Parts: sequence; structure tokens; C-alpha cells
Amino acid sequence: MLNVLGPASRFCDHVSRRNFLQVGAWSLGGLTLPGLMKAEAAAKTRSHKSIIVVYLSGGLSHQDTFDLKPNAPAEVRGEFKPINTNVPGIQVGELLPMMSRCADKMTLVRSIVGLADEHSSWQNMCGVGMDTAKREQKPHFGCVVAKTQGAVDPLIPPFVDLFPTMQHKPYNSPHTGKLGRSAAAVKVDGDEVSVMKNLSVSADQLQDRKSLLAMMDQARRSADQSGMTETFHSKAFDVLTSSKLVDALDVSKESMAVRERYGRGSNKHLGDGAPMWNDQLLMARRLVEAGARVVTVAYGFWDTHGQNFRHLKQHMPLFDRGISALIEDIYSRGLDEEVTVLVWGEFGRTPKINKDAGRDHWARVNGAIFAGGGMKVGQVIGSTDSVAAVAKDDPIPYPNVLATAYHALGMDPHAMVYDIANRPTPILPSSTQIIQKLF
Repeated sequence: MLNVLGPASRFCDHVSRRNFLQVGAWSLGGLTLPGLMKAEAAAKTRSHKSIIVVYLSGGLSHQDTFDLKPNAPAEVRGEFKPINTNVPGIQVGELLPMMSRCADKMTLVRSIVGLADEHSSWQNMCGVGMDTAKREQKPHFGCVVAKTQGAVDPLIPPFVDLFPTMQHKPYNSPHTGKLGRSAAAVKVDGDEVSVMKNLSVSADQLQDRKSLLAMMDQARRSADQSGMTETFHSKAFDVLTSSKLVDALDVSKESMAVRERYGRGSNKHLGDGAPMWNDQLLMARRLVEAGARVVTVAYGFWDTHGQNFRHLKQHMPLFDRGISALIEDIYSRGLDEEVTVLVWGEFGRTPKINKDAGRDHWARVNGAIFAGGGMKVGQVIGSTDSVAAVAKDDPIPYPNVLATAYHALGMDPHAMVYDIANRPTPILPSSTQIIQKLF
């Protein structure tokens, strides 16, 4: 990943010299100044498809949230009762009253199959398990989008990763695989969001960095026979001093009513997984509005082997507030044709409650939420049996979720993406299919 900030030696405004250069490298990637100017002008006039993916680290209990079984035996159905939503015939768990009021703006997929019992984000983000992805150098889907579609706006990266660095390493974001560094996300990690505001500083404060860039320009000019009078890094300097990316991450620019609607949460990690920091959901919306194509958020910790119901009572209200706010915000701002929201995790939980009042890993079936993207919403796709143990209707292999995400972005999931050696590789296998009922 291309880190925006990092722990290397720092300037007086707390930004590292190394990562300053990394931002400049991402911003340009060898583009000429005329190309950048042309891209900026085009970005002002065209819309773009984008997606926000919320990854639920640890595996959320599907039968206590979006697929309740009130008629199942007590050791299966648990403590929570279903409630009606604003779509007749669709119910969700009682801890999700706000989600129930926006069911007409989302689709519940209840029958995702094929996942392995694997605590990692790799299945969700690469479409294959972690070991296979590493062995075959499968890239993060956001990297594929960045590689094939490029930036909408040269001042905004096509792929922004808001995943924090989590204690359980496989929860963290997959790599770029065969696509190389040019396809990497710009990674904004946790506490660094507030520090990023230091990027927008005065020219005097940036003089040290500008001098360093000038020396690099001199070296580049020595090898550059193109006759350009504008230097390579002068535009990188403009990118860095531009407030556009920083502004997109600055949720304090939103009204108090909007921030309260999302709920604040905290950047403190839960367990060995992600925090429940609802500001990041708001950042994600602001980033896609600014021009990002893919924004990924890791959210919460749902590995409830013990005290499942107590954990959900404590944390689901914030989940309910934040995810419902994101979905409603996409629609109220007229972004629902262009922006897709996808919420899912690595697997579900066991039908039977264990001796510790928890639910263990259950990879046989899982669910997901889709919203926006011009999709057909206000529906449920697929079903599970009477105890939420297996898919009953419309089993959907989990790579099809990513195929659908690519399709929502206007991409053919079976097209070729070219690696760093310019060799073509199918984005997803030909066996994957789009979830047609969403369209």
C-alpha cells in the first residue's frame, strides 16, 4: 500500500520525508503536465461509478441480525426477535431499528456459500482464500479497479484504503499481487487522519520539501529529452499542497446533524480486529464524492465465540446507526445510481449456541448487504433452512459478490487485467457470475 503517513523521520509539521515522496509518486506516476491538466478538466465534467466496501472482521452472526429464525429451537434462535421493516415481508433483528427503516434502499443477500473457515479479508477482497491469493499473487479488487480504470481526478487516488493495521494480520488488506505498486491503494490508517491536516500548510513550511523535489527534478531533466519546461515534481507539489484529499477526509466540514446521524464511534480497536469508527463511514462517502472509485473500511469485531448476545447488544446499535446513515446518505445526495455500498464479512456463525453463550465459525452460509449502484433494492435474495445452517434457495458462491461489485463499477469481471510484466490475467474466473437479481 502507499501510505500517506508513516513512522520515518519527520519534518517540523510531522509529515515524513519518505512518505511525502510516496504521495508525490502516486500523484504523478509519470504523467506529463498537459496530461494532468486535461485529466483535471475532464474530472470536473464527468460522473464516475464507485463502491464503498465495509468489511466486518471476525464474522457477524447472521441469524441474530439479518436472517432470524424465530420458529427454531431456543438453542438456535437465541435472544433476539425479528422486527418488520418498511418493506412488507422483510424482517431484521430487533437491534436494527434504523436499518429496518431503510430496507427499501438495500438488498439482503442471505445465501452466500463456498467460504472457508478462514479469519481473513482475502476471500472478501480477492475472491480466493489467503493462501491461494498469496501463492498466485491475486490482487485486491480495489487494485484491479485502480489499474484498469485509473483516477477520475488526478488529485484523488482511485483506491483509498481506510483499513487500520489490525492485530490479527490476516484481517488486514491484501496486497497488490501481480499488479505492482502502481495499482496500490493510498492507505489512511486510524489516528493518521487527524495528522493529515498538516499536509495543508503554508509555502514556508513546505520549503524544505520543495527544495528536495527541485533536486529530484534536476536529475530527471538530465535524462529527459522531451523538452518540457514544466518539471515533473512541480505538479506533485501542487497535489500535496492541494486540500482536496485532506478535505475529503475531514468530516468536521459536515454539519453537526450529519455527524450525529452517522454516530461518532471510536478509532480504538475491538479485540484483534477493527474499530467501530463511524467517522470512517462518513469519510468513505466524502471520498467517493471527491472522485475515489473504491473505498474500503474495516468495521468492528464480530468473532463472538463467547457472550454473543451481550456483545451484539453493546455494539449493534452503533452499527445500525452508521450503516443505515451511509445508505440513506447515498440516496439523499442523489448518489444511488453511481455509488454502490457493499457490507459483508468472512463467514457466519453456528446455528447452535455454545456453552459460553456464543456462536462459533460457520462458513457454510453467510450474508451480505448491497445498496445503491443503480441496483434493484428492497428485496431479499436467497434463503437458508429453518436453522440458518445452509443455503436453501439461490446459493451464491462468494466470488460472485465481487463479480457483482465489478459489474456495478461498469467493468466486465471476466476481462483481462495486465500485470507489471504486461501479461494478461482474467480479473475473475469465467465460472463467476453476476447476481442477476440485483439488476
